[in-house]
Amino acid sequence: MEHPEITQINRTGYPSMVEQSEHTGVDYFGTELLAGDDIVEDPATGEVVLKEDLEKYLKEVYEFKFSQAE
Repeated sequence: MEHPEITQINRTGYPSMVEQSEHTGVDYFGTELLAGDDIVEDPATGEVVLKEDLEKYLKEVYEFKFSQAE
């Protein structure tokens, strides 16, 4: 006996891709960008990154150093 969800997938296929957010491209790191994501564009290069990855981008591309004040 197989799981009811497996039976349904075998009968009707996987859920429609329509339910997913609209894909708008990929950023500098290859992360999929979806409609509504907060992004930052580097004016010097035109590269786009997710806002949450800005610190990572600045470290990698411009060798920024981040630390806590003492």
